[in-house]
Amino acid sequence: MFYVVVLAMVAMFLALRLYTVLGKRTGHEQPLPKAAEDRAPITTLPRPIETVPEAREAANRNIERGAEAGLRAIVAAEPGFDLTRFLEGAQGAYRMVLEAFWQGDERQLDWLAAPDVRDAFVAAIAERKAAGHVLDNRLVSIERAVVSDATLNGREARITVRFDADIAAVTRDADGNVIAGSMTDAVETHDVWTFARTLKSSDPNWKLADTDEA
Repeated sequence: MFYVVVLAMVAMFLALRLYTVLGKRTGHEQPLPKAAEDRAPITTLPRPIETVPEAREAANRNIERGAEAGLRAIVAAEPGFDLTRFLEGAQGAYRMVLEAFWQGDERQLDWLAAPDVRDAFVAAIAERKAAGHVLDNRLVSIERAVVSDATLNGREARITVRFDADIAAVTRDADGNVIAGSMTDAVETHDVWTFARTLKSSDPNWKLADTDEA
């Protein structure tokens, strides 16, 4: 009977020790995860909408509206016509005609310009020589070349181009003295030249048919 009492006391002692150890918090316990309904809702940030700009057809800056119908007629009559190549050739002709006029090169003007335009240039060259003046000009740059008009009459095509250019212009006397202009200050010029050609002819060259200032 004595041993039973002793064992009971030992069991109570061990139970009390376990309670003192397991029944108290030590401060190092991990918190239990909350139930799904007790958790704070997750806030989702709105994604920015990536907008794609609408594609817009770029306007053709080399053609004015008044020239479109005439150009279409020229292309219909001669499908091989290439506007880009024409404008490149027109800019080259613009430079060559100006340089030929400044230098008094009448032979160069013969195949670049129509007879009446060529005659007007030749007359101006003769007048300049009679005055003893020499042009010392330089085409600095062609800023813009735009087709402003185009017509087709039968097979005769005419295309008008506006040139916006910078030119350094100097006029010298017979002794080389500067009497007008400056080579250091370029002057803005705005010329309107018309080129003509008979379509489907053996001659592919466009000739200068008219000149004017804008």
